[in-house]
Order: sequence, then structure tokens, then C-alpha cells
Amino acid sequence: MTFSRRRFLQRSAIATTTLIAAPAVFRSGAFGAENPIVVGSLHDQSGPIAASGTPMVYALQLAVDEINAGGGLLGRPLKVIHYDTQSNIQMYSQFAQQLAVKDKVDVVHGGITSASREAVRPTFDRFKVLYFYNVLYEGGVCDRNTFCTGTTPAQTVEKLVPSAMKKAGKKAYIIAADYNYGQITAKWMTKYVKDNGGEVLATDFFPLDVTNFGTTISKIQAAKPDLILSALVGGNHTAFYRQWTSAGMKGKIPIASTTFGLVNEPTTLDAAESDSILGAYGYFEELTTPASKSFVEKIKKAHPDSPYVSELAACTYEGVMLWAAGVKKAASIDRMKVIAALEDGIAFDGPSGKVALDKPTHHTTRNAFLAEVKDRKWSVLESYSDVKPADTASVCDLVKNPNDTKQYIINL
Repeated sequence: MTFSRRRFLQRSAIATTTLIAAPAVFRSGAFGAENPIVVGSLHDQSGPIAASGTPMVYALQLAVDEINAGGGLLGRPLKVIHYDTQSNIQMYSQFAQQLAVKDKVDVVHGGITSASREAVRPTFDRFKVLYFYNVLYEGGVCDRNTFCTGTTPAQTVEKLVPSAMKKAGKKAYIIAADYNYGQITAKWMTKYVKDNGGEVLATDFFPLDVTNFGTTISKIQAAKPDLILSALVGGNHTAFYRQWTSAGMKGKIPIASTTFGLVNEPTTLDAAESDSILGAYGYFEELTTPASKSFVEKIKKAHPDSPYVSELAACTYEGVMLWAAGVKKAASIDRMKVIAALEDGIAFDGPSGKVALDKPTHHTTRNAFLAEVKDRKWSVLESYSDVKPADTASVCDLVKNPNDTKQYIINL
């Protein structure tokens, strides 16, 4: 789904421009403009994945508003400089350098796809700007300057695959987006299928602009798997679920997905197309805890047009709050002092529950949830508490190797 380019306004003062190269700047009027702590934001407000970036910006705004309402940090207000990266990797690279060199931000929260993260992470390493990537992803990033707050395959795929196999059977067919997220997630799917006594009959990858899945559906019908595991990404790939139903296959072979429902897919599709799809994430809008309900209500009250509030939004909010807790503990905005504070047992109770930073990996220990689409909404089936980001723990140890900047990839 594509959203037109918008201006995101806070109730306080704001400066905007229609020039693409210029940022939208959010300010709090409670402190005046003197000596703010500057937060950089790189999220897609337009382009093919704007429906993912939109609620992430809303969540970042909410966190900053709440911090400023509580007196800011170190007696200083937060100011956000945001660039619309328009689902364009070149713009990610351009604006990352602008945030680091010209805007001189103190921290950056941003990136959605793994490609966007890897486009900006070296820039923030080079210019020594603290970076938070608040998105579920394929795992493996090991970088002391980077904190990854979203779920990893060890937290979600490890729960999703055996649950789906128990329901459907042991023969799986994998379909995935043809870039590093889909390629690496497919490897994790394969690992967990084999770990649970199953086999993968085939794996097919699709560029993000593919919308015709007729040939693939024929291949799946011929292979006769018990289960489809999907890591398809973006609005174009939603076409698969429509075409699957049109081919008369809905209900014949169950589908479990690591990406379905991150935006508006359950409500965009008919119930006949989306019902019974399984998913596992670190957060669902449908969670009924007081913290979750309050979080969703605040976003939708301020932004009635908000797309589905998924893990992407919850982890963005929690990422900002974890960073703020690190600044408070460090009593400083100095990057290395904040990193040391973040590594020293920082945790935050957010909309998804308790989120704690893992020192060796700079990922989070957090709750995970298994859910099924029913009547165009998610119905949470299982909750898993304090799940560790174990997919990186075996290879990433920033305590022993603090200068590591690699992304480790699973070998099958």
C-alpha cells in the first residue's frame, strides 16, 4: 500500500518545507529553543512501504512528546529532525550523512528494510552517531554503535514454524522476497523446519515489484506441500494471497508468514483471503494489556488516519524510551557514556511488555506472540515471555569484540 507524502505535525511549534531535501523539524515549546538534544529520524513517509513508516513516525513523535512533557532529558528538550526517505536507498544514504554532518544529531532512529539499515549504518559508525534500528529483521547485526530493538528469527520464526508444522504437517514450501531479509529469513525457516523433523520441498524468491504469482501457485500445487512459509514483503506481494484464493487453494494448504499483517493486510484483503494465516511478532495492536491499549489509543487519537499499529511502531516507541533511559543513567549525551549505560541492564516496560537490552548483542530480550487472522483481525493464540535474541548470541559478543561491525549470516 502506498501513502501520499504527508506533513506530520505536532501540536507544538513546527517548521516544514515542501523541498524534499529539507527536513521536517519538530520542536517542543515547553523549553524554548535553547540547547536541545537532537534526535534524527529516517523513515519512509512516501513510496511503496510508507504504510510501515507512517506509524513509526507517529510512535517516535509520541515518545518524544511524552519525554518533553516530563521535563525532557538532562533538563533539555528533545528536537526531532526528520527526513522522508521515500523508500529510496539513495535518499537514505544522502540523509544519513546530512543528519550526521550538517544537522549534528545526537542519535538516529530509523530504517525499515534491511537494505536501508545497511545503507546508513556505516555512515553512523564513521561519524560516531548512535543508531537505533527498531524493526524486526533477519538478525545477525553485531555493532557496538547500533542497537536493534525489533524481533529476530530466534524470537518469532522459532515459534511460528513448529506451531504451523504441528497444525499442518512436515513438508514446507517457502516463498520470500528477493533481498537480504527474505533470503536470510528463508534460511532460518529452513533451519527450524529441519530442527522439527520436516523438509523444505522448494524455496522461491521474488523481487519486490512482482505481482503475478500464477506460475508459482502452479508449482506449489504440483509439489503438494503440507504448509507454505511466507516471507513476502510489501504491498505488491499482497497479490499472492488474492491469487491463492482465486485459484481455489485457500484452506487446502495452510500459510504461516513472518511479514503478513505488519501493515493493513488483514483489513485490505477479504476475510476469505486472510483468515487462518498464522503470524508471530513481538507486538500486535490487538493485545489487551493496559499499556498496549493506551499506546494504540494515543496514536489513533492524535492520528485517526494511522495504519495498523504493528511491532514496527511499538519497537520504535520502545527504542526511543530505551535510549532516553540510557541518557538518564549516563547523566550525559556523550555517545560512549550512553552506550555504556545502555549496556548496563537498561529495560523499559512498553506496549509489548518488558523490553531489556542484551549487552553482548545489542538486541533485546522481549515477549513474542503467536496469532491467527480471524474475521480480518489478529487473534493472539500464545504468548512467550522474555525471549532472548539467541540467533545472534552464538556469533556476536560485543563484550569480547567491541570493535565488531559485521552482520553474521546463518550457514546451513
